[in-house]
Amino acid sequence: MRIPDWTPALKTQPQELVDAILARRGGTLINLDKALLWSEPLARGWNIYLKAVRTELPTSRKLRELGICTVALLTGASYEYKHHAPDFLAAGGTQAELDALNVLVKGDARQTTAHPALGVVEQLVVQYAAQMTLDVKVSDAVFDALRRHFDTTQLVELTSAIATYNMVARFLVALGVSPEE
Repeated sequence: MRIPDWTPALKTQPQELVDAILARRGGTLINLDKALLWSEPLARGWNIYLKAVRTELPTSRKLRELGICTVALLTGASYEYKHHAPDFLAAGGTQAELDALNVLVKGDARQTTAHPALGVVEQLVVQYAAQMTLDVKVSDAVFDALRRHFDTTQLVELTSAIATYNMVARFLVALGVSPEE
């Protein structure tokens, strides 16, 4: 990491904040937390917001994780991919789908996402995430196709997950946050 790992000795943070992060993480701070805890307001807001995006949205977890994995691969955020590929699998995704995603992002996933391991909706999510990540602007054709499969709430939630993890990827890559050993 380009900055020192946060420790209480280097910068004191309220114990209730550290405890809240530990509770969300199952008792262990991860490297991302050790970067965020250099800023109390950032760590506090991140913990609440990312918890909502990760665990409280009713839109398909599998499709959200597929979008997040797409972002991770396209931005070179290996830390993000290491944490979210297992979540994609736990949400019902398959290794064949992850392998297909890895192939697609080596091409131009903004335009072509046809792959036999991915269903039509999964292909659209990859294309949507790729356009959001690489172009910011999403084509009307892709958005209209998504609209045929998702209601407005689901579109908002899927979009927010992809946008959020673009933010996360940029934070991780800029600070050089590396995966845990």
